[in-house]
Amino acid sequence: MKIHPSEERLEELFLSTGGDRRALVQHLIQCAPCRERLLSLPGLGTGASRYTALDYAEAFDAAARNLCDQAAALARERDSALELIGELTAARPDERKPMLCEARFRTWGLFELLVDRAQEASVEDPLWAQELASLALHLSDRLDPGLYRPELVDDLRARAWANLGNARRLTSDLRGAAEAFAAAEGCLRKGTGDPIERAIVLDRRASLERDLRRFDEARATLERAVSIFLRTGESHRAGRSLINLSLVHSYAGEIAESIEALYRSLPLIDPQQEPRTVLCARHNLAGYLAEAGRLEEALCLYRDSRSLYRAFPDAWTQNRRKWLKGRINHGLGRRRAAEAFLTAARDGFLAEGIPYDTALISLDLALLYAEQGRSAELKRLSAAMVQLFSSCHIHREALAALAFLQHAVETETASREVVSKVAAYLRKAQHDPELRWEGDRLS
Repeated sequence: MKIHPSEERLEELFLSTGGDRRALVQHLIQCAPCRERLLSLPGLGTGASRYTALDYAEAFDAAARNLCDQAAALARERDSALELIGELTAARPDERKPMLCEARFRTWGLFELLVDRAQEASVEDPLWAQELASLALHLSDRLDPGLYRPELVDDLRARAWANLGNARRLTSDLRGAAEAFAAAEGCLRKGTGDPIERAIVLDRRASLERDLRRFDEARATLERAVSIFLRTGESHRAGRSLINLSLVHSYAGEIAESIEALYRSLPLIDPQQEPRTVLCARHNLAGYLAEAGRLEEALCLYRDSRSLYRAFPDAWTQNRRKWLKGRINHGLGRRRAAEAFLTAARDGFLAEGIPYDTALISLDLALLYAEQGRSAELKRLSAAMVQLFSSCHIHREALAALAFLQHAVETETASREVVSKVAAYLRKAQHDPELRWEGDRLS
């Protein structure tokens, strides 16, 4: 049709459909991806002309049947994908890519599952996430374009590249991460233009910009992602991007802005969908509130989060909970409770084999000891910190800060101010290896 239909014809179309079909029409009006799928159905573009002006019901019946058939086929693929990915990951690394040449592996369901699993694995095992993302990309080149629209494949291929980039970032391969995100952008340009896929890539790219300390770019990228997610009804994703934004502000030393971003995120995150993400947001917010001196507010938030903490009894979560409670108690002047919680957290991190965080908690304990003039405990703790930080292979500036602290401890001049400034420097240096230590400015 080369001219727009009149209002009467549109009304005739709408009223000619029954309730179920009318609901389908309303969905197609609101859902761009489904409209794209409808237009791509085999024969719809050339065969639709056989329907007369009064055959709308038949046309929509045919479209609905096609959509239902596609949905059923996709459901079958997703069911079989669980078995296929198990078979794939159980194989030797050198066997996996050749397996993807087999017809039974070349399905959208497996492609989609590999992309999702790569995202899930990124934090705990970024090397495995890279393997999964690479397998997804290898598979994407072998999908039948007659069965799966190339534009839709490019949408998901962009997400796979973004997952690969994020996993590379987490292993400090920043150049490789940048190359992966550039590839993701190229796939998006060839894709359907789905704004949600664009926002997903933006959200992950912002983490790389943050690690490169391009804070202005990272903030703008995340605000753009949040705007897209909110506009498309993806509130939960918008909340996750705001958590990411809070980290950007934290890295930049903007604690007030970090607090604001997390307060914005909490009403958006779906606790049924991702309770751990809710806990992460609340935990970080309580930590930033404590850092900003808003200790009663931090304590209230901590207490309100206790049921969430109980839901995650793993050591990773519980050690961080104890660390937070120790910091809050210290700020409130409850030194005995603070020492108990900080010591328990430190022991837990030692058992987990996480040296940098163990050393940072040790600095919190050192501050407590310095305030009380407990020089013997401070000396023992200082020697242990040097050993811990040395095992992290930290850069020369950080070692200089540690040497300065150790000298102050040995000469019994390690005041609260000295310990606080060394601790503040080492926390910043964790995210900024180029940060210089200027110990000569300390008196």
